[in-house]
Formats: sequence, structure tokens, C-alpha cells
Amino acid sequence: MNKSYPRFRRIAQWEGYSYLALLGLAMPLKYLAGIPQAVSIVGSVHGFLFVAMGLLALEVRQEAKHPFTWVITAFLASIIPFGTFFWDRKWKEEEMRG
Repeated sequence: MNKSYPRFRRIAQWEGYSYLALLGLAMPLKYLAGIPQAVSIVGSVHGFLFVAMGLLALEVRQEAKHPFTWVITAFLASIIPFGTFFWDRKWKEEEMRG
């Protein structure tokens, strides 16, 4: 059983939420309301989650013996809005196959 998948999927979901908050909340606050601190705060949280997701993707790849293209797919999912939510179904199936 791959122990990294549950953590990876949880962090990927939070990374997706933080990305949506960055794009849908912080950026408008910065450019429409003149509150640049919103991007600083949400962007920092998102950056931490993005790096954590990337490191966990490498860990999952190693444990599950996925090809490196799997990590590239996870990276692409993280930079496309709603990408991590879309791919989560596939990641859950992979986790269950274990």
C-alpha cells in the first residue's frame, strides 16, 4: 500500500483551493481594491502548498513506480485552475489499486 498517496491527494486538494483563492480572491483584491497584501498572504500559502505537492508527487512516483511523466501530469494539474480536482478521481483510483 502506497502511504504517500493520501497525503499527496490531501495537499493537492488544498493546493487547488489556494490557487482558486489566489486567482479569484487575492488578485481581484490587489488590482480592483488596491490591497496588495492579499496576494502576499494567499500567494505565500499557495507557494508552500505547491512545493509540498511537488515533493509529495516525487515521493508517490517513487513508491508507486510511476514514470516521470506522472510527475509532469501532476505539475500540469497544479497550474490549471480546477486541475487538481479533475485529476483527483484518477489519483484515487491509482491509490486504490495500490
